[in-house]
Amino acid sequence: MNKIDPTIFKAYDIRGIYPGQINEEVAYKIGQAYAKFINPKTVALGRDVRLSGPKLWEAAKQGLIDHGVNVVDIGVVSTDMMYFAVANYGYDGGLTVTASHNPREFNGFKMVRAKGVPISGDSGIMDIRDLVLNDYKFQSEVKGKVEPKEILDEYLAKVLSVIDKTKIKRFRVVANTNFGTTGPVLKKLAEQLPMDLTVINAEPNGEFPKGRPDPLIPENRNETVALVKQNKADLGVMWDSDADRCFFIDETGRFLSGYFTSAILAGYFLKKYPKSKIVVDMKLNWAIIDTVNAAGGTALPNKTGHSFFKERMIAEDAVFGGEVSGHYFFKDYFYLDNGLIPFLLILEILSDTGKKLSEIYEPLFAKYFAIDETSVSVPDVNAVIEKLKHNFRDGSLSFIDGISIEYPTWRANVRPSNTEPLVRLNLETKDPETLKQKTQELLDLIQK
Repeated sequence: MNKIDPTIFKAYDIRGIYPGQINEEVAYKIGQAYAKFINPKTVALGRDVRLSGPKLWEAAKQGLIDHGVNVVDIGVVSTDMMYFAVANYGYDGGLTVTASHNPREFNGFKMVRAKGVPISGDSGIMDIRDLVLNDYKFQSEVKGKVEPKEILDEYLAKVLSVIDKTKIKRFRVVANTNFGTTGPVLKKLAEQLPMDLTVINAEPNGEFPKGRPDPLIPENRNETVALVKQNKADLGVMWDSDADRCFFIDETGRFLSGYFTSAILAGYFLKKYPKSKIVVDMKLNWAIIDTVNAAGGTALPNKTGHSFFKERMIAEDAVFGGEVSGHYFFKDYFYLDNGLIPFLLILEILSDTGKKLSEIYEPLFAKYFAIDETSVSVPDVNAVIEKLKHNFRDGSLSFIDGISIEYPTWRANVRPSNTEPLVRLNLETKDPETLKQKTQELLDLIQK
C-alpha cells in the first residue's frame, strides 16, 4: 500500500491532486471508511465532470458495496443535487466525487449523513481519515447492490418550489457554467421559465479549457462581463464547476459579491418569514446584520465553512444563511446550500420590484465598503492573532472564527487557513478612505 497523504482530509471535504494524492486505492478506502463510520444501508453516489471522476466513482462504489452498502448511482450531478437525493429520497447518506472550483488536476469527495446533514472536520472527516490511514478493511458476506436513478426532473421541481413561477417576467440572461454540471440543468430550467438565455462554456468538460472554474478569480469574470454588455443583458450569472456557488453581474457589468447578495436574500426571506433567524458569515457582515435587524429578524454570526453553516441552520431552524464565498443555505431546501435557488430568487426579486439589478444593489455599494479577501503568509498564525488581540484590545473582539475586531467605523476579521501557514484578512468600513488606511495598517501589523 502506498503511503496516504493525511492533508487531503480538509475541514469541509476531502481534496487532493489525482493520481498522486487521490487515486483509486484511496477512493476505495474512503468508501470503506465512510461505510464503517456512518453504517448506512443505502447511499447516493454521484460525481462532477472531472476526467478522473469515473475511475474514482467506481473505486468508491466498490468500497461501499464490498462493505454491504447499497449504492444509488445518481450520475453526473451538481453537489447540491447529491444533497437533494439524500434528503428527498430518505437515503442514509451520500457522497459525490468532486473538487469543486479547484484546477482540473484535483479531485476529492464531499460527504453527508442522512437528511443531507454535513460531515465536517468537526463531525466525522477526521474519523474517516483515521480509518483510512489505519488501513481499515471489511468484506461483507452480502455485497451491496447498485441501482441507477435519474433525479434531475424532481430536483428542478424542488428548487422551483422555492419561488412563485407565475411571477417571473422575461429577462435577458447571460450564464457562464464554467464547463461544469450546470449547463444541462439550465437547458431544462429554461423550458419552464420565460427567459432569453445565453449560456457560455455550457458543455461539461473536465479539462476546463479556460482554466480554473472559479468565478471568484477576477479574470475569470471578464468573458461574462463582456457578453452582458454586448447583449445588453439584464444580468449575468456564474457558477463554479460543481454548481454549489453562484455569483451575479449586474446589467452594467459590475460584479456583485456574495456579501451583498447575502444581505439582499436575507431581506427577501424576512419578508416571506417575519422574525426568523438568519445565519451570518463572520468575514463580512455589517450589511447583512443591518438588513436583518431592520427587518425584525435575528442574525446569528457563524464560523465560515459550508459544513458549519449547515449544522447551524439545522440547529437553529434558520430560514436562510449566506456566505461571502457564494454559498447560500435555505430552510426550504432541507436547510442545505444550493447554487440554483439564488438565481431563481434574483429573477423573482427583479420581477417583483421592477428595478434593474444595479438599482437593487446600489444602496449597499453606497453604504458599505470592503476589500476582497486577502491572504497573507505568516510564520506563526497564533502569534498574529495574539498581536491583533493586544493591539485592538479597546475594540469589540470576538473569536467565533479567528479574530473579529470591531469599531464604530470599521470591522475586520482575520482567520487562519485550515491547511497553510497563512491568515485571511477581510475588512469593511463606512467610507473608502478608512478602508484604504485600515487595510494598510492591518497588513503592516500582520506582516511584521
